[in-house]
Amino acid sequence: MKSRQADGILMGLDPSQGWKVTADHVDMTRPAKKLRPLMLKADPQSISIDASKAALLIVDMQNDFCTEGGWLHSRGIDISPNRAPIAPLKNLITACRDSDVPVVWVNWGVRKDLLNISPSLQHAHNPSGNETCLAQPVPGTRSEVIAKGSWGAQVVEEINPGNKDYQITKHRFSAFWDCETDAVLRNLGVKTLLIAGVNMDQCVMTTLEDASFLGYDTVLIEDCTATTSPKFCVEAVLYNVKLLFGFVIKSPMLIKALAQSTDRDQ
Repeated sequence: MKSRQADGILMGLDPSQGWKVTADHVDMTRPAKKLRPLMLKADPQSISIDASKAALLIVDMQNDFCTEGGWLHSRGIDISPNRAPIAPLKNLITACRDSDVPVVWVNWGVRKDLLNISPSLQHAHNPSGNETCLAQPVPGTRSEVIAKGSWGAQVVEEINPGNKDYQITKHRFSAFWDCETDAVLRNLGVKTLLIAGVNMDQCVMTTLEDASFLGYDTVLIEDCTATTSPKFCVEAVLYNVKLLFGFVIKSPMLIKALAQSTDRDQ
Protein backbone atom coordinates (compact mmCIF):
# COMPACT_ATOMS: atom_id res chain seq x y z
CA MET A 1 0.00 0.00 0.00
CA LYS A 2 1.25 3.51 -0.84
CA SER A 3 0.14 6.63 1.02
CA ARG A 4 1.26 10.12 0.00
CA GLN A 5 3.22 12.11 2.57
CA ALA A 6 4.41 15.72 2.46
CA ASP A 7 8.02 14.60 2.15
CA GLY A 8 7.45 11.59 -0.09
CA ILE A 9 5.32 8.53 -0.53
CA LEU A 10 5.05 5.99 2.28
CA MET A 11 5.29 2.50 0.84
CA GLY A 12 3.61 0.44 3.51
CA LEU A 13 0.72 0.94 5.90
CA ASP A 14 2.83 1.56 8.99
CA PRO A 15 5.78 4.03 8.94
CA SER A 16 7.72 1.75 11.30
CA GLN A 17 7.64 -0.98 8.65
CA GLY A 18 7.65 0.98 5.38
CA TRP A 19 9.86 3.01 3.07
CA LYS A 20 9.57 6.75 2.44
CA VAL A 21 10.18 7.36 -1.27
CA THR A 22 10.82 10.48 -3.33
CA ALA A 23 11.99 10.81 -6.93
CA ASP A 24 15.65 10.81 -5.92
CA HIS A 25 15.78 9.14 -2.52
CA VAL A 26 14.52 6.09 -0.60
CA ASP A 27 14.44 6.32 3.19
CA MET A 28 14.51 2.81 4.71
CA THR A 29 15.14 3.86 8.33
CA ARG A 30 11.67 2.83 9.49
CA PRO A 31 11.25 5.14 12.52
CA ALA A 32 10.38 3.23 15.68
CA LYS A 33 6.96 3.53 17.24
CA LYS A 34 6.60 5.20 20.62
CA LEU A 35 6.94 2.64 23.41
CA ARG A 36 3.60 2.02 25.16
CA PRO A 37 4.33 -0.45 27.98
CA LEU A 38 1.52 -2.40 29.59
CA MET A 39 2.12 -4.24 32.87
CA LEU A 40 -0.11 -7.29 33.13
CA LYS A 41 -0.65 -9.92 35.77
CA ALA A 42 -0.44 -13.24 33.93
CA ASP A 43 0.28 -16.91 34.40
CA PRO A 44 2.85 -18.33 34.88
CA GLN A 45 4.54 -14.92 35.35
CA SER A 46 3.57 -11.27 35.17
CA ILE A 47 4.47 -9.69 31.82
CA SER A 48 5.16 -6.33 30.20
CA ILE A 49 4.13 -5.84 26.59
CA ASP A 50 4.32 -2.91 24.19
CA ALA A 51 0.83 -1.90 23.04
CA SER A 52 2.43 -0.31 19.98
CA LYS A 53 3.59 -3.75 18.84
CA ALA A 54 0.52 -5.77 19.91
CA ALA A 55 -2.59 -6.96 18.11
CA LEU A 56 -5.79 -8.67 19.19
CA LEU A 57 -6.16 -11.82 17.07
CA ILE A 58 -9.70 -13.24 17.15
CA VAL A 59 -10.18 -16.76 15.83
CA ASP A 60 -13.40 -18.23 14.40
CA MET A 61 -16.07 -16.29 16.29
CA GLN A 62 -18.45 -17.14 13.46
CA ASN A 63 -22.02 -18.31 13.10
CA ASP A 64 -21.30 -21.95 12.30
CA PHE A 65 -19.60 -22.35 15.69
CA CYS A 66 -21.44 -19.86 17.90
CA THR A 67 -24.99 -19.27 16.65
CA GLU A 68 -28.23 -21.25 16.66
CA GLY A 69 -28.85 -22.55 13.15
CA GLY A 70 -25.13 -22.87 12.51
CA TRP A 71 -23.24 -26.05 11.76
CA LEU A 72 -22.41 -27.12 15.32
CA HIS A 73 -25.94 -26.39 16.52
CA SER A 74 -27.36 -28.44 13.63
CA ARG A 75 -25.32 -31.40 14.88
CA GLY A 76 -26.88 -31.21 18.32
CA ILE A 77 -23.81 -29.68 19.96
CA ASP A 78 -24.34 -27.27 22.85
CA ILE A 79 -22.94 -23.99 21.53
CA SER A 80 -23.45 -22.03 24.77
CA PRO A 81 -19.77 -22.37 25.79
CA ASN A 82 -18.73 -20.78 22.48
CA ARG A 83 -21.05 -17.85 23.08
CA ALA A 84 -19.50 -17.06 26.47
CA PRO A 85 -16.61 -15.02 24.97
CA ILE A 86 -18.95 -12.68 23.07
CA ALA A 87 -19.65 -10.25 25.93
CA PRO A 88 -16.04 -9.90 27.18
CA LEU A 89 -14.79 -9.70 23.59
CA LYS A 90 -17.19 -6.86 22.85
CA ASN A 91 -15.63 -4.80 25.65
CA LEU A 92 -12.08 -5.77 24.71
CA ILE A 93 -12.55 -4.96 21.03
CA THR A 94 -13.78 -1.48 21.92
CA ALA A 95 -10.80 -0.96 24.24
CA CYS A 96 -8.34 -2.08 21.57
CA ARG A 97 -9.87 0.16 18.90
CA ASP A 98 -9.86 3.12 21.30
CA SER A 99 -6.18 2.43 22.07
CA ASP A 100 -5.10 1.96 18.44
CA VAL A 101 -4.30 -1.72 18.98
CA PRO A 102 -5.08 -3.54 15.71
CA VAL A 103 -7.93 -6.05 15.79
CA VAL A 104 -7.34 -8.94 13.38
CA TRP A 105 -10.11 -11.43 12.59
CA VAL A 106 -9.34 -14.86 11.14
CA ASN A 107 -12.27 -17.03 10.14
CA TRP A 108 -12.85 -20.26 8.26
CA GLY A 109 -13.91 -19.76 4.65
CA VAL A 110 -13.29 -22.83 2.49
CA ARG A 111 -13.73 -22.93 -1.28
CA LYS A 112 -17.05 -24.45 -2.26
CA ASP A 113 -15.23 -26.85 -4.60
CA LEU A 114 -12.89 -27.80 -1.67
CA LEU A 115 -9.81 -27.47 -3.85
CA ASN A 116 -7.97 -25.90 -0.90
CA ILE A 117 -8.97 -28.72 1.47
CA SER A 118 -7.10 -32.05 1.70
CA PRO A 119 -8.86 -35.41 2.24
CA SER A 120 -7.45 -35.57 5.78
CA LEU A 121 -9.03 -32.22 6.63
CA GLN A 122 -12.35 -33.30 5.12
CA HIS A 123 -12.17 -36.46 7.22
CA ALA A 124 -11.54 -34.43 10.37
CA HIS A 125 -14.90 -32.72 9.83
CA ASN A 126 -16.74 -35.79 8.53
CA PRO A 127 -15.07 -38.86 10.07
CA SER A 128 -17.84 -41.32 9.19
CA GLY A 129 -18.41 -40.03 5.69
CA ASN A 130 -22.13 -39.82 6.46
CA GLU A 131 -22.26 -36.33 7.98
CA THR A 132 -22.70 -32.93 6.41
CA CYS A 133 -19.32 -32.14 4.90
CA LEU A 134 -17.47 -28.87 4.47
CA ALA A 135 -19.14 -26.46 2.02
CA GLN A 136 -22.34 -28.52 2.00
CA PRO A 137 -25.68 -26.99 3.09
CA VAL A 138 -26.31 -26.98 6.83
CA PRO A 139 -29.60 -28.83 7.46
CA GLY A 140 -32.43 -26.40 8.10
CA THR A 141 -30.49 -23.29 7.02
CA ARG A 142 -29.52 -21.52 3.83
CA SER A 143 -25.82 -21.73 4.70
CA GLU A 144 -22.98 -24.05 3.73
CA VAL A 145 -20.56 -25.39 6.34
CA ILE A 146 -17.85 -22.70 6.84
CA ALA A 147 -17.88 -21.94 3.09
CA LYS A 148 -16.35 -18.63 2.07
CA GLY A 149 -19.03 -15.98 1.69
CA SER A 150 -21.65 -18.01 3.55
CA TRP A 151 -23.65 -16.93 6.60
CA GLY A 152 -21.89 -19.62 8.63
CA ALA A 153 -18.50 -18.05 7.90
CA GLN A 154 -19.59 -14.60 9.08
CA VAL A 155 -18.65 -13.25 12.51
CA VAL A 156 -21.52 -13.44 15.01
CA GLU A 157 -23.86 -10.47 14.91
CA GLU A 158 -23.02 -9.11 18.37
CA ILE A 159 -19.38 -8.39 17.46
CA ASN A 160 -19.43 -8.45 13.65
CA PRO A 161 -16.88 -5.83 12.59
CA GLY A 162 -18.49 -4.99 9.25
CA ASN A 163 -15.78 -3.19 7.31
CA LYS A 164 -13.69 -2.37 10.38
CA ASP A 165 -10.38 -3.86 11.48
CA TYR A 166 -8.34 -6.41 9.50
CA GLN A 167 -10.10 -9.52 8.22
CA ILE A 168 -8.46 -12.71 6.99
CA THR A 169 -10.01 -15.87 5.58
CA LYS A 170 -8.34 -19.14 6.53
CA HIS A 171 -8.88 -22.75 5.51
CA ARG A 172 -6.86 -24.64 8.08
CA PHE A 173 -7.15 -25.03 11.84
CA SER A 174 -4.11 -22.75 12.23
CA ALA A 175 -4.45 -19.20 10.96
CA PHE A 176 -0.79 -19.29 9.91
CA TRP A 177 -0.88 -22.22 7.49
CA ASP A 178 -1.31 -21.55 3.75
CA CYS A 179 -2.63 -18.11 4.72
CA GLU A 180 -1.67 -14.41 4.72
CA THR A 181 -1.84 -13.89 8.48
CA ASP A 182 1.92 -13.73 9.08
CA ALA A 183 2.47 -11.20 6.28
CA VAL A 184 -0.36 -8.97 7.51
CA LEU A 185 0.92 -8.97 11.08
CA ARG A 186 4.52 -8.29 10.10
CA ASN A 187 3.48 -5.38 7.88
CA LEU A 188 1.58 -3.97 10.86
CA GLY A 189 4.72 -4.25 13.00
CA VAL A 190 3.14 -6.73 15.40
CA LYS A 191 5.33 -8.67 17.82
CA THR A 192 2.82 -9.63 20.53
CA LEU A 193 -0.44 -11.46 19.84
CA LEU A 194 -3.35 -11.28 22.26
CA ILE A 195 -5.28 -14.35 21.17
CA ALA A 196 -8.98 -15.10 21.63
CA GLY A 197 -11.82 -17.05 20.01
CA VAL A 198 -13.00 -20.63 19.49
CA ASN A 199 -12.48 -23.49 19.67
CA MET A 200 -9.79 -23.15 22.33
CA ASP A 201 -8.35 -26.63 21.89
CA GLN A 202 -8.48 -26.64 18.09
CA CYS A 203 -8.10 -23.52 15.94
CA VAL A 204 -7.10 -21.21 18.80
CA MET A 205 -4.44 -23.58 20.11
CA THR A 206 -2.94 -24.47 16.73
CA THR A 207 -2.87 -20.78 15.80
CA LEU A 208 -1.15 -19.92 19.09
CA GLU A 209 1.39 -22.71 18.66
CA ASP A 210 2.28 -21.66 15.12
CA ALA A 211 2.53 -18.03 16.22
CA SER A 212 4.98 -19.10 18.91
CA PHE A 213 7.02 -21.12 16.40
CA LEU A 214 7.20 -18.04 14.15
CA GLY A 215 8.60 -15.94 16.99
CA TYR A 216 5.57 -13.97 18.10
CA ASP A 217 4.92 -13.34 21.80
CA THR A 218 1.70 -15.24 22.50
CA VAL A 219 -0.81 -14.29 25.19
CA LEU A 220 -4.05 -16.26 25.54
CA ILE A 221 -7.03 -14.28 26.85
CA GLU A 222 -8.76 -16.91 28.93
CA ASP A 223 -12.22 -15.37 29.36
CA CYS A 224 -12.37 -14.49 25.65
CA THR A 225 -11.64 -18.05 24.58
CA ALA A 226 -13.86 -21.14 24.72
CA THR A 227 -14.61 -24.57 23.33
CA THR A 228 -17.48 -27.02 23.06
CA SER A 229 -15.05 -29.82 23.93
CA PRO A 230 -14.94 -31.45 27.39
CA LYS A 231 -13.50 -29.52 30.33
CA PHE A 232 -10.28 -31.55 30.33
CA CYS A 233 -9.47 -30.08 26.90
CA VAL A 234 -9.56 -26.58 28.38
CA GLU A 235 -7.33 -27.69 31.23
CA ALA A 236 -4.84 -29.22 28.79
CA VAL A 237 -4.68 -26.05 26.68
CA LEU A 238 -4.13 -23.79 29.68
CA TYR A 239 -1.48 -26.16 31.02
CA ASN A 240 0.43 -26.30 27.74
CA VAL A 241 0.22 -22.57 27.01
CA LYS A 242 1.66 -21.75 30.43
CA LEU A 243 4.25 -24.53 30.24
CA LEU A 244 5.51 -24.12 26.67
CA PHE A 245 3.97 -21.49 24.45
CA GLY A 246 3.21 -18.24 26.25
CA PHE A 247 1.06 -16.64 28.91
CA VAL A 248 -2.56 -16.53 30.07
CA ILE A 249 -4.41 -13.36 31.12
CA LYS A 250 -7.97 -12.13 31.75
CA SER A 251 -9.52 -9.36 29.65
CA PRO A 252 -10.56 -6.88 32.43
CA MET A 253 -6.92 -6.43 33.40
CA LEU A 254 -5.93 -5.82 29.79
CA ILE A 255 -8.76 -3.32 29.29
CA LYS A 256 -7.69 -1.41 32.41
CA ALA A 257 -4.05 -1.34 31.29
CA LEU A 258 -5.02 -0.10 27.82
CA ALA A 259 -7.13 2.69 29.31
CA GLN A 260 -4.27 3.79 31.58
CA SER A 261 -1.87 3.76 28.64
CA THR A 262 -4.21 5.88 26.55
CA ASP A 263 -4.64 8.36 29.40
CA ARG A 264 -0.86 8.72 29.70
CA ASP A 265 -0.58 9.46 25.98
CA GLN A 266 -3.13 12.28 26.09
